[in-house]
Amino acid sequence: MSQPSQVYLTREGTELILNYGPKTHVAPSSRVLVVGGGVTGLTTAWALLDAGYAVTVVSEKWASLEDRITSQIAGALWEWPPAVCGKHTNLISLDNSKRWCMTTYRGLDKLIHTLPAHEHGVRMRMANFFFEQSIHKMSGQLEKMNEIAAVHDIQGFKHDPTLVKTHAVNQEAGVVDSYRHLAPVIDTDQYMGWLRSTVIVKGGKLITARINGDLLEQEDRLLAKYGAQAIVNATGLGAYETAADHSVVPLRGALVRVINDGKRFPIAEDIVFIVPRNDRTLILGGQSARLSILNTILTFRSSGCGIDATSSFLVGKRRAGPVPFVQGLRPFRDTNVRVDREQRLKADGTHSRIIHSYGQGGSGFTLSFGCAADVLELLSELEKSLTWSVQVFRFGVGLDKILSIITALCVELLYMDYNIILC
Repeated sequence: MSQPSQVYLTREGTELILNYGPKTHVAPSSRVLVVGGGVTGLTTAWALLDAGYAVTVVSEKWASLEDRITSQIAGALWEWPPAVCGKHTNLISLDNSKRWCMTTYRGLDKLIHTLPAHEHGVRMRMANFFFEQSIHKMSGQLEKMNEIAAVHDIQGFKHDPTLVKTHAVNQEAGVVDSYRHLAPVIDTDQYMGWLRSTVIVKGGKLITARINGDLLEQEDRLLAKYGAQAIVNATGLGAYETAADHSVVPLRGALVRVINDGKRFPIAEDIVFIVPRNDRTLILGGQSARLSILNTILTFRSSGCGIDATSSFLVGKRRAGPVPFVQGLRPFRDTNVRVDREQRLKADGTHSRIIHSYGQGGSGFTLSFGCAADVLELLSELEKSLTWSVQVFRFGVGLDKILSIITALCVELLYMDYNIILC
């Protein structure tokens, strides 16, 4: 078996690049506390460890076969946004998600070509998307398809209505158009176990505990308790509490596992999906039921989750395993996916050292590498601001003095023949 420590991440610009081979060990410069043990939290922890930070991850639960966490109850098919990537209220958010998803695509593609799939559970599969009318009559879907076709790194793209006939699609389902492309598909049970092992092997410290309440209100105590200089909040649905973010809402998702007795893997339109989890199992699922944050009790409602609609696409498939039906809650936001620094000030009026990464909805895997890259950039900016603050304090320069220096400099430049604007 390959050593997880031989696979490491480096940040180059906005990209998070996966590499393989010996890596020079660097003594950790500081410790970061990551709150949340799902795919977002553990991927971020991996990136932080390879960037030279010591990392402590605190989570109430970890991935297991006995009690699956949200990250395991996911279709885990890579998707180009907008899809189930969360809600986007502006073009900047949508552009960020497109950048994040391509960072993940390239990272997972490299992982597939670096380590055997049976170790990490990631495979490249052909994803087929089907539509009930010509895609040329669906402006949003046509734009999305054209964007996919234009991205060089997305492999195997083909727009072909005859895919409806060549795949095992029920002809009574009413689909008339389709396209396909290769996409990373993740066996979530396998991958989450591998990801956790990778973090541990690289020196990450995992603590099973629940942190209640707004992180900002207990920031100094948490930093002191865990010996950390910064906190990454990757609590998903828990951010309703940990970030006091009431735009976080749960969306119920469900999956049915069926045995695949062929090589055809159709994907239904919109939020109903059929995913080749591994060589013998298909995952059928959908997301449709929005719940109140105060009422997250799950009940068996196969039709409400799109299972019946999804099943109508397939012919010749049968359910797999003793417990084929599982469901869980996706952490959506009413606004955009959040990857940024805490904007609220602490009680003493100083700036927070918390960085948030949550609200990825059903696309935690799709956005995981890209979001982790942005967390590294935000942490670098945070460290620079802290260093600047220390230098100001060390030399006894107050804010009023700094402002007077800047003002004097601007006034002086007005009398100089420079074709620049500084202030």
